[in-house]
Amino acid sequence: MTVETPEHDEAHGGGLGSRLNWLRAAVLGANDGVVSTAGLVVGVAGATDARSTLLTAGLAGLLAGSMSMAAGEYVSVSTQRDSEKAALAQEKRELASEPQAELMELTELLEGKGLSPELAGEVAQQLTEKDALRAHAEVELGIDPDQLTNPWQAAGASFLAFTAGALLPLLAIVLPPVALRLPVTVAAVLAALALCGWTSARLGAAPVGRAVVRNVAGGALAMAVTYAAGALLGAAGV
Repeated sequence: MTVETPEHDEAHGGGLGSRLNWLRAAVLGANDGVVSTAGLVVGVAGATDARSTLLTAGLAGLLAGSMSMAAGEYVSVSTQRDSEKAALAQEKRELASEPQAELMELTELLEGKGLSPELAGEVAQQLTEKDALRAHAEVELGIDPDQLTNPWQAAGASFLAFTAGALLPLLAIVLPPVALRLPVTVAAVLAALALCGWTSARLGAAPVGRAVVRNVAGGALAMAVTYAAGALLGAAGV
């Protein structure tokens, strides 16, 4: 009798974790775009209802925010990439000058992961014979030599994510009639923040309810504060 085993489609490997990290970063970037631009345009709306002023302020905030996010991410990831390359170069030098010491180090690291001394020695030997640098990079440094962080990719992703988030409050404040601008903007922003909170919580396997409430409450507070400031400045004729 043949027993059919169900197909196992679960994804494995470091690629899944990397993709989830990128997706989580994109969600957070979009969330920043929503909150910062909403705060800006709602604050300006507290002082004036001129569509051209709102559009100018919103576009300026969108471009400034997206470029700032991209530049910051580029610098941060470039530093990380430099560190990864330096660590790999150091490991390569050590493998060339002290191969036996490196083999012992790899064996001890594998033992620390739960392998018996005999099995750890055998696995370390086989990994070293196949690709010593890759073995040490993955086991010792936690780096995949073929998938080093890409600063340009990170900068582009941050730019696009922030821009996508910022477009929502910008369009919501300039497209509707004057009487509906604030209600439409507030409703759209809070809905988007609830979605961002839900998504980030699901990606991080965290409680959804608290994440959504925190996100929505933070966005609502930001809009309330900036609107009040704008209204006060507008009333004062500034």
